[in-house]
Order: sequence, then C-alpha cells, then structure tokens
Amino acid sequence: MSKVLIIAEAGVNHNGDIALAKKLIDVAAEAGVDYVKFQTFKASNLVSQSAKKADYQLRNTQDNDSQYQMLKKLELSESDHQLLIQHCKEKKVEFLSTAFDSESLDLLIGLGIKLFKIPSGEITNYPLLKKIGGLNKQVIISTGMCSMAEIKDAINVLEEFGTKREHITVLHCNTEYPTPMQDVHLLAMNAIKKEFNVQVGYSDHTLGIEVPIAAVALGATVIEKHFTLDRKMVGPDHAASLEPNELIQMVKSIRNIELALGSAVKQASESELKNISIARKSIHLAADLKTGHVITETDLVMKRPGDGISPMQMKQVIGKKIKKDLEADSKLNLNDIE
Repeated sequence: MSKVLIIAEAGVNHNGDIALAKKLIDVAAEAGVDYVKFQTFKASNLVSQSAKKADYQLRNTQDNDSQYQMLKKLELSESDHQLLIQHCKEKKVEFLSTAFDSESLDLLIGLGIKLFKIPSGEITNYPLLKKIGGLNKQVIISTGMCSMAEIKDAINVLEEFGTKREHITVLHCNTEYPTPMQDVHLLAMNAIKKEFNVQVGYSDHTLGIEVPIAAVALGATVIEKHFTLDRKMVGPDHAASLEPNELIQMVKSIRNIELALGSAVKQASESELKNISIARKSIHLAADLKTGHVITETDLVMKRPGDGISPMQMKQVIGKKIKKDLEADSKLNLNDIE
C-alpha cells in the first residue's frame, strides 16, 4: 500500500504559548509524522459571546471562562504562524492548520498552505466549503457528528466550486473527547469509501493508539491524532491526547502495519523460502525394500526434510518398481524408481 499520511494534531494544546507550540513541533518531528497541525481562528468569528463550552471543555478547563474567552486565549497571530512554519521547516516536518472561518482561511492561503483541512464542526458551513472548493486544492474533511447525507452535501459543494473528487479525502470521526470505544464504529470508514468513491481515513479521539492502527489495517490513507506534552496539562484537549512516547509508538506501529499489509498475492515470501525444505515433508520408506519391489502405500512414510518427492505425488509413486535395494527411513528419489 502507499504511505499513510500521519497528521499529529497539536490543535490548541499550545495553550497560547508559542514556545510550547514549538516544543510540540519538536515532539511531532521526533515521532516521524508527516504533518503537525494547529488551528487557525479568530474567536470573534468562531463563536458568539454567549456560546457554551462542550462538556469535555468544561471538564478539562479550570475556570469560568465562556467558550469565547477560552478560545480567545488560544488564538495564533499571523506572526505566530510564520514562526511555527519556519520551525517546522527546520525540523523537517510539514506545517498544517485548520481554518475555522473565512478570515483565517485567507491567512492560510496567504502563507502558502497547499492542503486544506475542514474540521467536523465546519462541514455544514456552506460559505467556507464554497471558498475552499474554489481553491481546487487537496482537501481533507472530518465527519464527526455527520450523516451520509451531510457528507454528500459537503462533497457536492466542494465539487460544484471546483475541487475534483480525487482531491478529496474523507475522515471518519467521532467528536466526543475521549470517544467511547462502542461509539467508534470504525467500519463506517469503508462505508464512506464505497458510498462516495473517495479516499478515506480516520481522525481519532479515543484514548490509546489501537483504533488508528486498526483503521490503517482497514485501509485508512490518512490518520489524524491529537497529542500533547502532558495529558495532565490544563486545556480543553490535553486529556484526550497522546503523550510523546505514545505518539512515537503509534507512528512506528502504523509504519509496521503498512509493511505488513504488503501485497494481495498469496505466495511464499522471500524470507520463508528457506523454510520450505525444513518444515515440509518428503516421501520416505517405512521398511527395507529390495530391488524389483513394487511400491505400495504401506511402504511409504512422510517425513522431513521436504527436499525430496512431495507427498502430493504419492499416487504417481505407488505401483513403481524399486531399481536398487533401499533401507528403511531413507528418502525416496525419482532415480530410485523405474
């Protein structure tokens, strides 16, 4: 299979601190991911002053801030973006960010971003879909909280305004942080692929790394996963994120699964060819046989090694005459029989 695109979602786990954001990039680069992704938004464009926090945001923040106040502290400025892009270049990992509003999308376009990620919450944001569709770039869409009809509508908008379907990757996703295992429904990922004839992947909010690894085994071409320096940090997304050693293990496991999936052709692999003669059996003799003896089935026994006549050729051997005296337990060869 082709290489799975692994996106390490730093998101807002920088807590508004550019130095912490750079440390997250360092961790992502060390883990060997393809992209480290942040979030680009203006709180005033994203939420109203009265918008409530999600339950997981309430659990993981230790203040009485509104959602607007919380997000305001997590904004990244244009200069922040430039610093993070430069740091990604230095660490040889690709920078990515999700735009949550039109102004933020313009910022990313101006910064030269070539891949655009649409988060689950914006999949019904027609103006944003229209604008991204008109760019005719590679697009990744997360589909948390979505029905098939809503996914269809979003794809149609992107196509209507210029994005080719082959440039769209749809990520199966659940937006609960953390996602209960019984709510993952990973098989829906390939139902999306079948329904819309698109590349698919998985954006994960479960605890641990087994579900994204399973997604790769099922055919995911993109994996997105939140990570942090420490799950005990205060902030909305830290508790449902991987810590650095877990991110390293997830990447290693995904790369191993890529190798293990290999080819759909069933045949002996190069590494196991040497085992054929050791593990399989050949036709051996159950007793001493004299010259001229006509072989019967009871004269034969199947033993290792397997570098002689295959037991699958037993019928061709029975009824043949022995050309010379042979001892019990010896391996029968074709030149021993007439």
